[in-house]
Amino acid sequence: MDFDQIHTFLEIVRLKSFSKAAQTCYRTQPAISAQVRQLEQELRAELFERFGSRISLTTAGRLFAQYAEQLMDLRRQAQDAIAELEHDPRGELVIAANEAICIYVLPEVFSQFRERFPSVQLQVVRSYSSRVVEAVMENSADFGLTQLPVEEKRLQVANIHRDEIRAIVPARHPLAGRKTILPHDLLDYFLILPKRGKTRVRLDEWLEPVEHDIRISMELDSTEMMKHFVMAGLGVTFLAISNCREEAGAGKLHTISLAPEPMIRRLGLIYRKDKALSKAALGFIQTVMDNVEPGQAAQNGRPAPLAIR
Repeated sequence: MDFDQIHTFLEIVRLKSFSKAAQTCYRTQPAISAQVRQLEQELRAELFERFGSRISLTTAGRLFAQYAEQLMDLRRQAQDAIAELEHDPRGELVIAANEAICIYVLPEVFSQFRERFPSVQLQVVRSYSSRVVEAVMENSADFGLTQLPVEEKRLQVANIHRDEIRAIVPARHPLAGRKTILPHDLLDYFLILPKRGKTRVRLDEWLEPVEHDIRISMELDSTEMMKHFVMAGLGVTFLAISNCREEAGAGKLHTISLAPEPMIRRLGLIYRKDKALSKAALGFIQTVMDNVEPGQAAQNGRPAPLAIR
């Protein structure tokens, strides 16, 4: 048994698919299956039950998964500890975030972090809001960036960004000259809505007075697709203004505040309170906080994370 086999096993558990795990592990599916067979032979137990194209863990598989996660976590702790002794942090930090945060928040943070910690590898796991919290709680991600609020008490939460979710329309749209709109103003237009997430929940609440009369043409999970479809005249969508600042500045899109009250979005950096933070992890927190807009560097009412010297 080696760590590569354990990593492969955990990827299959996470993705619930041999074929998807083969892609993330950069191996062929037969190679993935061979690693699982080797594990099962060594453990003398079947780890997965197969029902056609679906798989599930056996009792032995569920038990082994718990120990496998501990083994991988101990491996990373050992790597971090050794790197600390060398005064040159190494290893890997895993950050879970949705697509928009990956595109509009993380690039500058990653660039600054790489300058300070060139030997630390950063890995981004694209996830939706609920999955971001799960990934951090399950220790499959060191940090998460997600829309607030986050209710999980075992997580440390730092406010890092605040902006407004607005209706987005193309140039020369009949609503383009409006400063604000109410739900009933959209009844004559097709809507392009996010497929899931906290923004979708909030939009459903805002649209509730006209929920039986609105026309939803698309539900998408990509901010970039939503913008391009709006520019193509396929409907009205809703995005944070930071996600479409370039297009709005170029006159390709117009943003309109929602009434009667603006819909404000807050983003936070989350990590487990009980997690031992390496120098690299503390450095990532500091890098994120260095990019926080003035007045937002508060952590649940307390000062921002300590500085790295």
